[in-house]
Amino acid sequence: MGLYPITLSADPAQYAYLESEGTEVIPVATDNVQALLHECSLLRSTHEIAGITGFSGLDESIYVTVSELCRHFRLPGPDPASIDRCNDKFNQRQLLKKAGIPMPAYRLAMDAKEVQYAAAEIGLPVVLKPSEGSGSSGVRLCRDVAELAAHTSYLLSGEYTWRSTPRILVEEFARGTFFSANLMGSEVVAIGASEFGPPPNFVFHETVFPAPVTDEEYNRVVDLSLRCLEGLGLGWGPTNVEFRWTEQGPVVIEVNPRLAGGASPRLVQLSCGIDLIREHIKVVIGQEWDLRSRHSCTAIVRHLVPVSDGTLDWISGGARAASIQGVADVKFHVKPNARIIRRGDYTDTLGHVIAASPNLALTQEILQRAVDEVTLSITPFRTDDE
Repeated sequence: MGLYPITLSADPAQYAYLESEGTEVIPVATDNVQALLHECSLLRSTHEIAGITGFSGLDESIYVTVSELCRHFRLPGPDPASIDRCNDKFNQRQLLKKAGIPMPAYRLAMDAKEVQYAAAEIGLPVVLKPSEGSGSSGVRLCRDVAELAAHTSYLLSGEYTWRSTPRILVEEFARGTFFSANLMGSEVVAIGASEFGPPPNFVFHETVFPAPVTDEEYNRVVDLSLRCLEGLGLGWGPTNVEFRWTEQGPVVIEVNPRLAGGASPRLVQLSCGIDLIREHIKVVIGQEWDLRSRHSCTAIVRHLVPVSDGTLDWISGGARAASIQGVADVKFHVKPNARIIRRGDYTDTLGHVIAASPNLALTQEILQRAVDEVTLSITPFRTDDE
């Protein structure tokens, strides 16, 4: 696209691709707006800054920082206040409720007693989650009093790392298929459907684009997504809206004012030919995007999630899996001798396999053949008794 990327990072070493791609990196505290303003001002003395964007990991407040930088340098960007309102899931819930958006019942709790009281009001099972965060970090399904007490203790005892004062969102567990709508501006580009691994965690197991939905279901998800944008003051750039389709219809789980994480952008590209990352960069630099579908396929990702903690002895079969016609991507995130510690969030995945074909049944067949080629071995950690 004729752009020269420069990365500002507090810890460049954690991103291996930066060195491998030879990208210019400037070490800077990314939680310090003044430090970022200073570095960008220095860059502007030798470069023309076309645009500023970023990604979050587990700290979505970076999007607020990015929007503030864009506003300071008069570059295209979202409204900082709208992004900030979305980062706090309780505030987001309040705004969506005001806009008449259907959601699970919810309460905000500051301590264990308030969690217990909120759960009793809503009724078990409930979902406990930090009011800020992403990637299902700290999110658990509590099906009984014991699980509720255990996860409350985990969140409040110091084991979980909070970026601010602990605030826990207690939510009704919405049963039903999980959908995600990917938007650019005020246009729904694609809708996916996902399955999670076993409870009480919410770790993605498989995602398919496009979601196998009826026209009525599609239209209801689109309508609800656009109502969410209006209620939250969004509409610039990418947004990801998550739903559960319950017996009463779709309810909103949360709205993320950013691109969906994981493999979603790749799945969208494979399924309809729209490169959301490229189109996002166009928005960032003030160019006109192109959201026209190029083709129609079904794309599915299967995440490789371990069933136990321990030391990874080996993981193999990637080349064989990748050689199967219709397999679009095979990626391992770990190497032998890595310590595998499941946290019940997005960091649990050891890798993924992606397949695509003209229809759902064929894609499922290709994906399963490829996944069957992947084998791994994990030696459990020794206990004190062994």
